[in-house]
Formats: sequence, structure tokens, C-alpha cells
Amino acid sequence: MPVAGAALEGDAARAWVVKDGGDDPDATHGATIACVATLRPEPGIELDGGNGVGRVTLPGLPVPPGQAAINPAPRAQILLAAQESLDQAGYSGGASLLIEVEDGEAIARHTLNPRLGIVGGISILGTGGVVKPFSHAAWRATIDSGLSVARAAGLRVAAFSTGRRSERLLMARRPELPERAFVQAADFFAHALRQAAATGFTAVAWGCYFGKLAKMAQGLEYTHAHAEPTDFALLSRLAGEAGCPAEVCAAVGGANTARHALELVPDGPLRQAFAARTAQAALEAARGFGGPGLEISICCFGFESGVLAVAGAEKQRAREGR
Repeated sequence: MPVAGAALEGDAARAWVVKDGGDDPDATHGATIACVATLRPEPGIELDGGNGVGRVTLPGLPVPPGQAAINPAPRAQILLAAQESLDQAGYSGGASLLIEVEDGEAIARHTLNPRLGIVGGISILGTGGVVKPFSHAAWRATIDSGLSVARAAGLRVAAFSTGRRSERLLMARRPELPERAFVQAADFFAHALRQAAATGFTAVAWGCYFGKLAKMAQGLEYTHAHAEPTDFALLSRLAGEAGCPAEVCAAVGGANTARHALELVPDGPLRQAFAARTAQAALEAARGFGGPGLEISICCFGFESGVLAVAGAEKQRAREGR
């Protein structure tokens, strides 16, 4: 990682780098991250966050409330690198380090930090110090953090979504849930459910569109479009179970996309029954991942507007008009 610049500032020295996020979707790509170091006669290294680095205010994260949001792995790396430098220079004393991120507070608005109770800037995250393209580990860690914070706040219901649009719709449908209950699980269908169960949640609500619903109905642990093809034979069978005639089932089996398959079923009761049967299959797969102690509900939203199908506890809510 090349050092972009360095300068003396009185008794301190500042050095900075520019983060290269590669093709990992990250709001911090291109951010200028600096370390301001000051020598001190006492041995040992102190590390804190300055401008643009968030501060933790809620329990449930790897960093306790009150501390700068510098996770244990990068904290250890920073301290190790600093000590190595002191040793190489033959300096017997210690140093005080301050991590700063230019425009970090503005960048943080595009992250989940506000929801996690991290205020004033971004988090310093990571495990190995090297970005891996489309890091699954990073996204899973984000899901885990969201669930941990929600449970530490006393919540028992987690609300998963596959993206921002489905999250907004699920929020509107479940206004009784606080924002902290909502976690964008993206394509990590199985991981989110298993982690919710392991963290002690008693109920989970999913919000999605039909494309992801079809992948969930296949029982896929990871539902990204490029990971596994849509099983149109399954959708054809589900259409038949929903009462669609043979010619419609055949058309569904030859569809190009899940949305195309849905649109091949005549609008009205048949399409609703097909979507409901698909939601039920997705619910059965979800129960397999989440285990018997987790009450699971699924709400599939229409591509244009409204609710397309519900399953599980959501179905009971729909009957009761809630």
C-alpha cells in the first residue's frame, strides 16, 4: 500500500494513504486515511480515533461503547506496525497514534454506522489488511454486527431485506419495529438466519422481490444471481401446485428470468397463488436454516407496487389486517 504523503506537524508526524477498495462495493473507496504519531518517553503505544473516525455508543460490537470504532484486527495490526517501527529506530519509548479520515463523517452517512450507534465518522474495519473482491466475509461480518447491536438493545425480532428498496418497503409494513431491527442481509439467506438463531432472536421477518424469493425457494444458502441459476423446473412445478394449466407450467419452465416466469402466469388469482406457493417453499427452506426455535415470516413485494405474497407469520398478520 503506497504512502500518499507525509509531513511534520510540530512535535508530531502525519502520514496518509488513499484507500483502494478494488471492486469491493465500499463507501470508503478513495478515502484519505491518516495516522498522526507523537513520540513519548514512556514505553507502550496508545491508539485513538480522531476526526472522521466514529465512536461507539451502543453495546453489541467488538469495540465497547466510548471507544473509537477501530476493530480488534486492524487495531492489532496498527499497534504491531508502530512497535516494529520504534524497534527498528532503536527508540525505547512509546508513541501516541491518532487515526483520522478526511470527510469521514460525511462518508459514514452512506454506511450502516448510524444504525449501529457509531457516531462522528466511519469504522476502521478489516481482518487481513487486504481487500478481497466482493468480500463475502466483510458482508457476513456486517450482518453479524447488526444482529449483535439489535440483541444488545433488547430486540427479539430481526427484519432482513435483500436491498435498500425492499428494506424501505418492509419498514413501512412493520412500523412497530425500530430501525435497529432492520439488517440488509443481501444474498446471505442461510447465514443471516443461522446467525439470528445463534444470537438469540425469536423471530425473523424477510422482505424481498420475486427474483430472490425464487432463489430462496430453491433452498440456496447464497442467492446471488451469478452463484446458481434459477431453477425453472422448480418454478414450473410450483405453478402446477398453484393450479396453473399445463401450457402455463410449460411456459414457466422455459422462462428467461424469475420475473419473466411470474409474468407468464395470468394476472389475478393464479399469479397470486403461484407467488404464494413460491413464498411457502422459501419459508420451508428458511426454517431449515433457522431451526425450530425461530419464527420466520416472508413478505414478497410486487415489482411495481404492493405486496405480492406472504408466508409464515406474515400470512397471519395479513389475515388479521396488520
